[in-house]
Order: sequence, then structure tokens, then C-alpha cells
Amino acid sequence: MKEKITISVDSETLESIDKHIESGAYRNRSHAFEHSVKKLIGGKNG
Repeated sequence: MKEKITISVDSETLESIDKHIESGAYRNRSHAFEHSVKKLIGGKNG
């Protein structure tokens, strides 16, 4: 089950994430953050 959270990021980071979404690298912001966190902690699909 997924949990909903709220985070704050600087505008430059968000713009970069949005560009990756537009290019098709991620489905949405949640997908981008989840992938990045999993990669950071060594989780599956990271």
C-alpha cells in the first residue's frame, strides 16, 4: 500500500523533474520521486 506524503523542493529541482516527465522518463512527479528514493536507498527497480 502506498502512503501519501507532502514534501517541499526548490523550484529548480521541480523544473528539472518536470522536464524528465515531459521527455517520458517518468510518468509523473510521484514516479520520479519514488524511483529516485529507491535508487538512493538501494531498493528494487532503482
